[in-house]
Amino acid sequence: MFFVWLALTLYLSLLRGLIEVPEGESSDWSKLRHAVRYRWSHSMLGTKAEGHYDAVYELVSVLQNTAFWYMKHASKIAAQEEVSMDEAKLVHRSLRRGAGLLKYTQDEWVNKLLESPAPMSDSDPRVHTAYLNQATAEAQEVTIARAIELKHNAGLISALSNETSRMFTTAADSIASLDEKIFGHWTQYLRLKAAFYASYAYNYSGQNLLNQDKCGDAIRSLQEAKKKYEEAGQQCKEYSYTKGPGTQAKPEKHQFFRRLAPIVARTLEKCERENGMIYHQKIPFDPPELEIKATYGLVAPDEYTLPPMAPLWTPVTYSAFDLTKNLSEDASSKSKTAQKVEGDLPAVKETEVHHTSKDHKNDSGCSLM
Repeated sequence: MFFVWLALTLYLSLLRGLIEVPEGESSDWSKLRHAVRYRWSHSMLGTKAEGHYDAVYELVSVLQNTAFWYMKHASKIAAQEEVSMDEAKLVHRSLRRGAGLLKYTQDEWVNKLLESPAPMSDSDPRVHTAYLNQATAEAQEVTIARAIELKHNAGLISALSNETSRMFTTAADSIASLDEKIFGHWTQYLRLKAAFYASYAYNYSGQNLLNQDKCGDAIRSLQEAKKKYEEAGQQCKEYSYTKGPGTQAKPEKHQFFRRLAPIVARTLEKCERENGMIYHQKIPFDPPELEIKATYGLVAPDEYTLPPMAPLWTPVTYSAFDLTKNLSEDASSKSKTAQKVEGDLPAVKETEVHHTSKDHKNDSGCSLM
């Protein structure tokens, strides 16, 4: 992970010289910004490449793809049979860093592109919102797992789970209007995670209410937890059968999913037994409201700024570039010609992440897919 960050820093320090002018020059943008053609494919659109004579497009693409690497790196670590505390921290850090890169890219640079982002591309605001919320929510999954392991207050775990469910919902809603053949598989994953953590939220809310002797409310909360769990189970089936880019998995067989059902059942049975013997409280029609904000433990994307321009970029170096030798043709016609002859980019050969079928030896069974 260190070497990826180092390579990113070194490359972007050089790339800044193609975007901005060295100190002491008067222009805002470098005269070299449009001197080179950059081509990138998009994560959800296969190998079809999009090319631009724009160094800002290169910057945006590099930052986005580095963020995706951090998200996949976190998934790879979390897929191991045993995840140590240091490795869990690394997963958490990777996801926060990925989210930070995405947030910085969209906030600072996407609006500076020459053309509006293509629909369904990685810079499409809907796709970006989904990635950002997914990375942040998955980092928060690690926080929830840690809170469960340390047996923190049930009210805190409920609030964190509710926030995580809302993030997954926001991510799913942002891409719901896009082509289902392409985005349906991803959307199903986000929906099942949203329902699953809603179940978690109501389960721990029920435990918290029982601790406050609000047994009637606790029963209604746990009934809602059971309902949300069943919804998540249905989403798991739809996810398994839906085709599209991404991991083909069976989340209903993962420990993180299986372990919740008996917890909900046991707690609900306990509440109903104690309400019948001790409390005799009325069970409300509507489920109790969940805590919207956790008091602490919420994840925020890491802040990011570009590294300083490489010291190689001096006013003398900059002035030595003669663009008259490079711009003999009109840039737009050159771009159209290039697109016709270049074709698609070769597919990236990624190492498949195999999720273990064995149960983690912990209380949460947290898993990223």
